[in-house]
Amino acid sequence: MLEAPADRRDDPRALRYIVDHLPPGTTIKRQVLIVNRTDERQKIDVYPAAASLEKGKFAFGEGHASNELTSWITLDHEVVELEPSQEARVRATITVPEKASAGERYGVIWASAVSAPRPSGSVTQIHRVGIRIYLDIGPGGEPASDFTIGEMLPARSPQGEPSVAIEVSNTGGRALDLTGRVSLSEGPAGSRAGPFDVVQGTTLAPGASGQVTVRFPNELTNGPWTIQVNLESGLVKKDATRQIEFPAPGKVGKPGTLLSRMAAGWNLAMTAAGLLVVAGLIWLARRHRKRLSAAR
Repeated sequence: MLEAPADRRDDPRALRYIVDHLPPGTTIKRQVLIVNRTDERQKIDVYPAAASLEKGKFAFGEGHASNELTSWITLDHEVVELEPSQEARVRATITVPEKASAGERYGVIWASAVSAPRPSGSVTQIHRVGIRIYLDIGPGGEPASDFTIGEMLPARSPQGEPSVAIEVSNTGGRALDLTGRVSLSEGPAGSRAGPFDVVQGTTLAPGASGQVTVRFPNELTNGPWTIQVNLESGLVKKDATRQIEFPAPGKVGKPGTLLSRMAAGWNLAMTAAGLLVVAGLIWLARRHRKRLSAAR
């Protein structure tokens, strides 16, 4: 991506994809850069295609699959021919019809190259890379993006690799591409581990729920551990803390608990109770002194 809306220049998603909110009847233009990183001259086809959100993933349509969004897109170049290390700029124009209904649409702009068949066979390889499109249509301001972090489920694979599946719910009005990092602390003998990157690829539609996963080294002990989760999508960031313990290989453990927060709340309550007791003792002592003075 070579261009992003002025109000999204701090949004990492808008620097990688076409992410925007437009009223009906609006036209925008975006440039993408295509670079030939091979050692041969390449003929590259450039075209829009359909996409959708399915089961927590951004799903690409087959080949030149079309949808409503692709019918709104025109490109100033549909084919570019590039020498090794040469680059070209392609401008995409998206024209939203006046009568377009409200809602978010998904698509992709592909750059696709076909390899010549090998002498030993007739198999043709197609290589393509693309720019995702998240386009929300509607009057007024853009729907807010938001999400919540829910249950955390530790597990170990039969080979002994520990992992945690983290439940996330999209509570906003825009699709989310979730990334983030996870750290472990307060383990056996006060040990710490991480941070570890979550496995990328989870995309949630508005109102949808799904999971992001983080994997750890096999030698990680079972714990218990305090897990600190930091997730983000664009400019929206959330964090959560739980206590977890990994199970034996091939097993799924118990969901992470909020024991650390409960302990903190209990300590606060005990402190408050202690203060009340001290205050009561002081009051009784003063009352006793007054009685002694009156008796004299």
